[in-house]
Amino acid sequence: MHHLGFTRTIARSNYTLHTPDSFVPAPLPGMARATAIVHAAPALGAKFTMYTAELEATGQLGPSTMQRFVYVLEGELTLDAKGKQRRITPNGFAYIPAGLPHRIQASSKSRAAVIEKPYQSRDGLGSPGLVLGREKSARPQPLLGDADVQVRSLIPADPAFDLAVNTMTYAPGATLPMVESHVMEHGLLMLDGAGIYRLGDDWHPVSAGDFIWMGPYCPQWFGALGKTPARYLIYKDWNRHPQA
Repeated sequence: MHHLGFTRTIARSNYTLHTPDSFVPAPLPGMARATAIVHAAPALGAKFTMYTAELEATGQLGPSTMQRFVYVLEGELTLDAKGKQRRITPNGFAYIPAGLPHRIQASSKSRAAVIEKPYQSRDGLGSPGLVLGREKSARPQPLLGDADVQVRSLIPADPAFDLAVNTMTYAPGATLPMVESHVMEHGLLMLDGAGIYRLGDDWHPVSAGDFIWMGPYCPQWFGALGKTPARYLIYKDWNRHPQA
């Protein structure tokens, strides 16, 4: 329901909160029977693009020469790459390295979070390869020893990768142990639950479906609220010198 111009979406110089009441879907070049809700892009100041793709049955993502990470939210996708077909079901994901020809098609009505970023090579390291997996197969690790905040790493711990993608799950009432401020930027999609996010000097209630972009050095902190766990998917640039 529209409330006379009200929205929780807000854009600041160092962060953006993008909420479903303001989402505008539109197809990206090469998409078929699909649309994208672009949450973060260079036009915002981000060095990556992150969007939610909504696909009808047989719908396809457009091609990309950039590295691409796809996390299935609903439905089922089929990845064709290297002469093989792989099924990706909810909470499953795929990392496709830059330059690898591939096709991603929906087997049924589906939604997926997609991250695309130009690959930054690093002297002495080869390029990363194709990765497929499921979130539940990634071993959870307590954040700084706190068992109420569990981190699952979806990208291998290999310096050939210039990005990290994790899920973080908070028990009700759990929080980050400190207000963070760092050179990495983030793209964050709330998957489950709700909480409060501090962004800069502002405090925002957030819940499943919300997206946050955090620029470098944006002060940030999260606390989970409610009776169910809060969980989000989070991207950051990684393994590269800031001057690269």
